Amino acid sequence: MQHRALAAIPLLVYLGFAGAVASTLYKEHADGYSPATIPSALISKHHPKVALPSIDGFKTGGLSDAVLNDKLTVVNVFASWCVPCRPEHPYLMRLAKDPRVSMVAINYKDAPENAVSFLDAYGNPFIATGSDATGQASMEWGVDGVPETFIVDRCGAIVFKQVGPIDEQVLDTKIRPLLDQSLATSSVTPDRLAGMRHNWSKS
Repeated sequence: MQHRALAAIPLLVYLGFAGAVASTLYKEHADGYSPATIPSALISKHHPKVALPSIDGFKTGGLSDAVLNDKLTVVNVFASWCVPCRPEHPYLMRLAKDPRVSMVAINYKDAPENAVSFLDAYGNPFIATGSDATGQASMEWGVDGVPETFIVDRCGAIVFKQVGPIDEQVLDTKIRPLLDQSLATSSVTPDRLAGMRHNWSKS
């Protein structure tokens, strides 16, 4: 009897895993749920203070609070060793062509020479790139892995977090519309702006 119970354990584990996958797929289909849009505890809050040096050997300056002040900013967290960062990069290059937006980056736990080679090879869409060699700054932003992308509005509040790579769908259906909305808030009242941020955090 005990032997049969032990033999059934792998089957139960498999059924549990299959059930979790099926539940996720159902939520994606029925509710638009996606693990790539995990909400951040920092949504609608002011971005963490940042003071990161530039990548050694690279011409772009480091990342500081002053770079983020009074600008609509896209903050991308990347690394040269990050496989999904490569197919994502062309979409960052496209986004950098929008003159209304500042593109900056946090280089996560990377060797400087590898980060420089990555940006030399794929292009540099960033006006500032901070080197986060220990990962501490990224942790303060709530980063769980790379790539991740944040949108910071002109008031310094984080209004969007993308977990995982940006692709054409994310760029066209989420990021661009949100950038347009954020730019349109320059003339709204603080109360209305707070309400709009609340709606963005649920999208």
